Amino acid sequence: MNRSSNAIALLSSCALALSASLACAEETGERTYKQVCVSCHGMGVLNAPKFGDAAKWAPLIAEGQVTLTAHGYVGIRGMPPKGGVPTLGVEGFADALVYMVNKAGGKWKSPDAGTLVAINKEIEARKLGLSKK
Repeated sequence: MNRSSNAIALLSSCALALSASLACAEETGERTYKQVCVSCHGMGVLNAPKFGDAAKWAPLIAEGQVTLTAHGYVGIRGMPPKGGVPTLGVEGFADALVYMVNKAGGKWKSPDAGTLVAINKEIEARKLGLSKK
């Protein structure tokens, strides 16, 4: 193989890996939704926005990915922290939220490292604010 063939093979491998990674994140988000979130978001329990209801999700989506993810993760309104699953990590929670948001008209992506840092900072700020109340 010559250099250009190696470069093409490397680029093809990277593209395939990225595609698989994105598909995996969506599948993981969908799986978490089906295992955890559907119990409330499927039926709108305690006024939770129903899955796919663009009108109910629109103002939440407008809050932005960092804010909505952090506030939901800590717990907000009738929603318990981590969707009621103490072992659910930030990344799994975030991917489930991306899945739900995108099914309601959003265009979010699985959070990258920088977005996860911002989400974790907002989680800490939210916890601090809640502890002062």
